[in-house]
Amino acid sequence: MSQEFKTIVRIGDTDLDGTKATAYALTKIKGIGLMTAYAICRYLGINPLTPLGSLNEELLKKIDWAVRNLNQFAPGWFVNRPRDPETGKNLHLIGAELILTAKKDIDLMKKLGTWKGIRHRLGLKVRGQRTVTTGRLGPIVGVSKGKK
Repeated sequence: MSQEFKTIVRIGDTDLDGTKATAYALTKIKGIGLMTAYAICRYLGINPLTPLGSLNEELLKKIDWAVRNLNQFAPGWFVNRPRDPETGKNLHLIGAELILTAKKDIDLMKKLGTWKGIRHRLGLKVRGQRTVTTGRLGPIVGVSKGKK
């Protein structure tokens, strides 16, 4: 443990709160959930409840490496992009890279004209939800009753 306490720690191109527990602070990185944060802490031998700002620079560098290279030590079913269509490798994307890849996947579905791509293009629900009463857009949203 280090002597100085850092209130803001930068890991994975994201500013994290140093007063929070390590596992909970890591969840603020897009693409890292609580179970992933616990797995990173367990892999590095860090107590997940230790405040992030009290860790020394060496441990913070190890955490940053683990967040960026989760696919190197986690099994294939644990990462958020197993068998990437372009490379065929198991990847774990974080931050802006995750957002851009999801946007690229949606654009590819639109271009190919798949069912999901057509639904995305029309601005409709994609995953089979009902659309009779929800997902309405425009000025007329409510249902108007006739006179009695």
